[in-house]
Amino acid sequence: MNDLLPLLAIETSDNICSACIYFDEEKYFTSKVVLKHSHSEKLFEVIDSIIHQSGISKSEIKSIAISIGPGSFTGLRIGMAATKGMAEALNIPIIPVPTFEALALQIVQYLPDNSNFIIANKVGRDELYFAKFQIKANNYIFKEELKIIPLADLLNRVNEEKIFGNVDINFTKSLIDITNISAPEADFIARWAVKSGAKYLHHDIDFIEPNYLKDFIVKEKRK
Repeated sequence: MNDLLPLLAIETSDNICSACIYFDEEKYFTSKVVLKHSHSEKLFEVIDSIIHQSGISKSEIKSIAISIGPGSFTGLRIGMAATKGMAEALNIPIIPVPTFEALALQIVQYLPDNSNFIIANKVGRDELYFAKFQIKANNYIFKEELKIIPLADLLNRVNEEKIFGNVDINFTKSLIDITNISAPEADFIARWAVKSGAKYLHHDIDFIEPNYLKDFIVKEKRK
């Protein structure tokens, strides 16, 4: 993967708009803005800031890793459009990074080996993006594959696992504890890309799309 470094990583799947210039595990630069609905205004500002901090020029970036979801429909679309535009302008490849897997890789750093944990993020009022993982040798494996489940079904899927996500748990009457980490830091987008992304590398950017897991229907207001 050295021929893909330094790498620009972009994360826009949730409220945090973040980017990272990644050289290796010991040298990387990150920047983020935590502001809802700010991605279209702040993304290129964040990218330009982090490139300046890193001391390199845009022409020295050799690849772009982009968080592809699931997550915010608008955020993912904005991140993907920016990534494709830069990749085409710089003639460099894109590495699409599954958002939940990058977050799982981040969570691995904080929990003991063999721990089970769940990531559960809101789709809408009544549904969740859901996946269950287990930590194995400083990595993760899936215990339940990524899927969409009814919000009311969450309690039936929880044993003693730690839960991460942006779920509103009022309906549970605090029967479960959720850590409000719902999206990975941009450097873990980069780390996942370096660790696992070689086989997902794309030079043909037309075939890369966000992973929404479901079709979103735009409803027209009745007059």
